[in-house]
Amino acid sequence: MPVAQPAHKRILLKLSGEALMGDDAFGINRGTIVRMVEEVAEVVNLGVQVAIVIGGGNIFRGVAGGSVGMDRATADYMGMLATVMNALALADAMNKQGLIPRVMSAIAIEQVVEPYVRPKALQYLEEGKVVIFAAGTGNPFFTTDTAAALRGAEIGAEVILKATKVDGVYSADPKKEPNARRYAKLSFDDAMAQNLGIMDATAFALCRDQKLPIKVFSILKHGALRRVVMGEDEGTLVYA
Repeated sequence: MPVAQPAHKRILLKLSGEALMGDDAFGINRGTIVRMVEEVAEVVNLGVQVAIVIGGGNIFRGVAGGSVGMDRATADYMGMLATVMNALALADAMNKQGLIPRVMSAIAIEQVVEPYVRPKALQYLEEGKVVIFAAGTGNPFFTTDTAAALRGAEIGAEVILKATKVDGVYSADPKKEPNARRYAKLSFDDAMAQNLGIMDATAFALCRDQKLPIKVFSILKHGALRRVVMGEDEGTLVYA
């Protein structure tokens, strides 16, 4: 009996900073980050090339009160630096799991992490290393969703996997509407028409223009990442 092969060879995993908090109010929950890395390791061991874009909300939330009234660009740069901290924590956990991570930052902090250089990132992926893209796009006014869409297109990812706390895209809020149904598949046009808010408008438009599909799934479900990569019915696929 032939062994099932992964449905994707190269993926871009978008992790929110909030996903690293676990049940904590802010910061990084060690148990949560270890569990996530175990899920990533399972996929890497299948031979899938994995790149990750990480958010910074878990750290920025702790200083958000002090940013009220702050210049928007300054606050955005603070958020970018928070993603670098998360990327370092993620890389450390990956090292302990036996993976070989490489953190690449859109902002030059060469004493800490290497700068993002596309050919180098592609080389790392081909070598089986996990590439973690930090500092968003390196520009204020752009979210890490946009960074995920941009980096996904640049590295030729076959799909963007948007890890959330919900196991897909629903017709309504499943917490408020018990009859809300999960979409297995959804076109970009339908998602926009229904204003489902899967990603911010810039990121969503970039994915649609580049015909880069998005898979929305729950990072809280054990084994969900592997099931998505294997092409099983998990989460919601948004396609062109």
